[in-house]
Amino acid sequence: MNHDLLAGEARSRVHPHRFDTGNPLAERNTRRALYLTAVMMVVEIVGGWWFNSMAVLADGWHMSSHAIALGLAVFAYACARRWSQDARFTFGTWKIEILGGYTSALLLLAVAALMAVQSVQRLANPSPIHYDQAIAIAAVGLAVNLVCAWLLRGHHDHHHGHGHDHGDAHHHDLNLRSAYLHVLADAATSVLAIVALTGGKVWGAAWLDPTMGIVGAVLVTVWAWSLLRDSGRVLLDAEMDAPVVDEVRQVIEQGTVPARITDLHVWRVGRGHYACVVSLVTTAPVDAAFFRNALQVHEELVHVTVEVVHVPAAAVIA
Repeated sequence: MNHDLLAGEARSRVHPHRFDTGNPLAERNTRRALYLTAVMMVVEIVGGWWFNSMAVLADGWHMSSHAIALGLAVFAYACARRWSQDARFTFGTWKIEILGGYTSALLLLAVAALMAVQSVQRLANPSPIHYDQAIAIAAVGLAVNLVCAWLLRGHHDHHHGHGHDHGDAHHHDLNLRSAYLHVLADAATSVLAIVALTGGKVWGAAWLDPTMGIVGAVLVTVWAWSLLRDSGRVLLDAEMDAPVVDEVRQVIEQGTVPARITDLHVWRVGRGHYACVVSLVTTAPVDAAFFRNALQVHEELVHVTVEVVHVPAAAVIA
């Protein structure tokens, strides 16, 4: 037996373990948003201390949490890119980005809780508000957040060569989405603050400021929960209700040869990319390559393992 020939054949069958090409544009724009947010954070903290405005100072520290979140997103992108060729990661490093998004969602929940607590405290113990300074800083902060939101507006992959859609949630860059939600949360907080501060200045309704803080906390909580749910599903490989699972079943069990799936596992290994392990029984004299070729119509299946068990021709495939 020619062992060199066998070794060459084995090397030719080695599958690449990098199933996601990254998102360089999103990484670059997230880094830009981080710089803008960090600069605005410093301006608000220094301005609040200089003008003795607790409202402005508090908003600066609030923005620091979003700067940390953006930094976390940039760090996740960098780690996924740096270790993309590391053989220790069986299915690539894409889930580092998902872990970053999940962690960021937890931080977003903490921000929402802090907003709620501070708002309730301010309702119970009102304090003087420097309206003009607070409105000006909130307006500048809103402008910065709008610029950051524009940078992070979405650089997602939405393509499928076989002509059907699996829903946007399956193609979103969840790391980018987490950064975007932090910026959006800060922008919403700024809008609510401007409305509340203007109302307080014009009508003397100081209670509007903490009330709007509570409204903002609820809104941020809803966004954070949505991100936690989506990123958590990916981290836990809870993908067996994805449309691609039914598509695999249709290809195998409704194809040109009689076959029945006995075991099926599908999980995500990239944005819109899935791995699949399927075991099946068939009466037809075909091998695993036949079914792998049939599944190629679904290009989101980037790593497919097929096990075929042949049964007597007289057997009934239920």
